[in-house]
Amino acid sequence: MRSELFRRYQKNPVIDISDLPYSANAVFNAGATFFKGDILLLMRVEEKTGISHFLCARSKDGMKNWIIEKKPTLLPEPLIYPEEEFGIEDPRITYLEEIGKWAVVYTAYSRFGPLVSLALTQDFEHFEKKGPILPPENKDAALFPMRFDGKWALIHRPSPRDRRAKANMWISFGLDLKYWGDHQVLMEPREGSWWDSDRIGLSTPPLKTERGWLLLYHGVKRTVSGAIYRLGIVLLDLNNPRNVIFRSDEWVFGPEKSYELIGDVDKVVFPCGWVMVGDEIKLYYGSADKCIGLATANLKEILEWIESNQRGKKG
Repeated sequence: MRSELFRRYQKNPVIDISDLPYSANAVFNAGATFFKGDILLLMRVEEKTGISHFLCARSKDGMKNWIIEKKPTLLPEPLIYPEEEFGIEDPRITYLEEIGKWAVVYTAYSRFGPLVSLALTQDFEHFEKKGPILPPENKDAALFPMRFDGKWALIHRPSPRDRRAKANMWISFGLDLKYWGDHQVLMEPREGSWWDSDRIGLSTPPLKTERGWLLLYHGVKRTVSGAIYRLGIVLLDLNNPRNVIFRSDEWVFGPEKSYELIGDVDKVVFPCGWVMVGDEIKLYYGSADKCIGLATANLKEILEWIESNQRGKKG
C-alpha cells in the first residue's frame, strides 16, 4: 500500500486564533507565497462580527516561529468598494513576473452574493484594489503566472442561484486583468455517489511543472450527516490550460484529524495556497473553518502517481 501523497505536519495546526495578536473567531484559508526570503501567508481572519479580513504571517521555514502582523493587513472597504460590505475571503496569490507584482485574487462578499475581486501589491503593505473582475455568484478563483497567446488566464467557479444546478469550474482569458472573456467550462462535478458529486472548485493556484500545470481542487459530497470537503489532483496542458490531461478519480487528502473534523464547518480541508521548496510542496489549508494546517508532498512522487494512474486508465 502506498504512503499518502500529502503528509500532515505533526505539530498541526500551525496557526490558530491563540496565535493572533487580537481577538477573533477563526483564522483559516490562507494564500501562500515567497516574500523576501520568507514564506508568507495571507490569512483569512473572521472577526466575531462574522466579517472577514486578511492578515499576514511570515516564517523562514513555513512551519514554526511565525511573525504575525499586529493589525489587519487588508480590510474590507465597503464605502469605496460596496461589494466588500460583508467582508473579504479566501485569498489566492500569484506572482506576475511581467509586472513585478503579486496578484491577490479573493472573494468579496456583497449583498448580491460572493464575487471575484483582485488586488495588486509589491510589498504586502500597500494594495491596489482593482475591484470586481467577475460578477456574483462566483468564487474559488486564481490566476496563472503567465500569459497564453498574449492573454492572462483565470480559473473560477460561477455558482447558479438555483442550488439544484451544478457549479462547474471555468477558465477565462483577458488582456488587462480586469475584463474577462473566452469563457469555457474546465471541469464539472461527477454524477452519482462520487466524492466530488455535489460541487467542485479550485483550491490552489496553478503550479508549473514539466508535465503540465498542477493544481488541487476541492470536491464536496453531500451525506446524511452533512457535506465533506476533500481534495483531488488535476493536471492541465502546459501550452493550452483549457485542456485537462489528468483528473484524479480518488481524493488524495481529506479531513481525518480532530482539528479538521470539528470546527465552525465540520469535515473540511480547504487549501488556498502552496509553495515549492526544492522538490517539496508545502500546502496550507483551512481546517474546519477554524485554523490553518500544513501538509507536505514531494513533486516527483505526485507526478509519478499521476503517470501511474494514467497508465492504469489506458490499460
